[in-house]
Amino acid sequence: MSSIQPPIDPVTPVELPVRVEPKFVKHQLTIGDWTITGFTQILLIIWTLLVVFPFLWMVMTSLKTDAEIIHSPWDLPATLQWDNFSRAWNEARIGRYFINTLIVLSMSLTGTLIISSMAAYVLSRFEFIGRRFLFYLFLAGLMFPVFLALVPLSFLVGDLGLTATYHGLALVYIAYSLPFTIFFMTGFFKSLPSEVAEAGIIDGANHYQVFFQIMLPMAKSGLIAMGIFNFIGQWNQFLLPLVLMPNPDRYMLSQGLQFLAIQQGYGNDYSALFAALVITMIPTLIVYVLFQRRLESGLTAGALKG
Repeated sequence: MSSIQPPIDPVTPVELPVRVEPKFVKHQLTIGDWTITGFTQILLIIWTLLVVFPFLWMVMTSLKTDAEIIHSPWDLPATLQWDNFSRAWNEARIGRYFINTLIVLSMSLTGTLIISSMAAYVLSRFEFIGRRFLFYLFLAGLMFPVFLALVPLSFLVGDLGLTATYHGLALVYIAYSLPFTIFFMTGFFKSLPSEVAEAGIIDGANHYQVFFQIMLPMAKSGLIAMGIFNFIGQWNQFLLPLVLMPNPDRYMLSQGLQFLAIQQGYGNDYSALFAALVITMIPTLIVYVLFQRRLESGLTAGALKG
């Protein structure tokens, strides 16, 4: 006998939704938009010329003779005078001042970044009595200019026997750099995920290990940004070395340039003076060019997340 198959229910086809591609409406620039854009571009071009032209003129002048500097200041040098740099480095002692500045900055930058990162980590991650007071106390240091405490500072450094010493000047640099660095790094540490530190504590790490092995590497971009910021500020510092470093053998670059400007002004050796200026500007220019992206990303992250 033949088996009877049950009737099969017809399957109703399902209509799939049709994907509608978004239509982008092209914004039509008005006359006002064109005017604002053009005016902004003109201002940027003018600002670029105001910044770049003096630097290029200084570099060009450093390769001239004294006669060319006086009689044809806007013309290109007939022959490149590279010996101006060797004379500025050796005879004008710019090399000695350069080394002195590197010694002080190596101590001051290291101390600033270590102390500020540790203080900022505690202020951002731990709750304790007086935490907000300490934060605002550091923040109050931003309101005091350098020259306001210059006289009592000179007496204090003198009483401690730190006048005309590398470490004495480095300690003062650290003290003046801490307020802003702590303020910035506090906001930066607040932006970092707390789950990573909690996982380290669960795995048996103590607070020192969590800070140095976990949190500090995560804050590398902020540390680089503050390192560049403080490097430029301390490299160009003039008032503090002028008061706290009276020993000519330990002059900073800013003091050496002032002394050289007075000395070479009477000696009419302007070519060595301009060569010394170029030597002084090269380190800051190299640091900014190499770490420009890290500086911008670090400052942006600290501003947005803090």
